[in-house]
Amino acid sequence: MSAYLLPDDIADLAARVVAENAEAGRKVVTAESCTGGLVAGAITEIAGSSSVLDRGFVTYSNEAKMEALGVAQDIIETFGAVSIACVWAMAQGALERSNADVAVAVSGVAGPGGGTQLKPVGTVVFARVTRNSEGEPEGELKLFDGGDGPDGRAAIRRQATLCALELLLP
Repeated sequence: MSAYLLPDDIADLAARVVAENAEAGRKVVTAESCTGGLVAGAITEIAGSSSVLDRGFVTYSNEAKMEALGVAQDIIETFGAVSIACVWAMAQGALERSNADVAVAVSGVAGPGGGTQLKPVGTVVFARVTRNSEGEPEGELKLFDGGDGPDGRAAIRRQATLCALELLLP
C-alpha cells in the first residue's frame, strides 16, 4: 500500500512541484472547481509543501467563483464557468488574493451529467498566471476521456489534477 492518500503518479508529480518550486523560491496558489481541492490536496501530501503552497481556493459554484475570486458575472453568463475566460479570471483572482508567484485554475465537466454538445463531459479548461508577467495569461482546453463506466468521473478528475500539477512546474 502507498504511503500517500492519493495515487502514486499524482503524489510523485506533486513532489516534483514542491521540490522544483522550493528550489526556484516560488509560492503557488490554486483555484479549483471540478477537481474540488485535489490539486492543493496533492501538494499538501508532500512534506515541505508549506514552503511552496500559499493557499488554495475551491470555488465549485458560480457564486463562489464570483465572491471568492472576483470572476465577473458577465464572464460566466457570456462564456460559462467552463471556459478559458473564466479560468483566466479565476487564476488572476487567486493571484491577486494571495502571496503566491504563480496561480493555476481549473474548471470542467467531470460528469456523468452536465455535458452539452459544445462542452461534453470531459471538457476541462486550465489557466496559469504568473505574477508580474507581461502579456496574456496561459490557457488551455482539454477533452479527457473518462470512458462510459462508473469510474469516468474519477478518471476525468484524476487527469485534470495531473495536468494542473504539471502547469505548476517552473
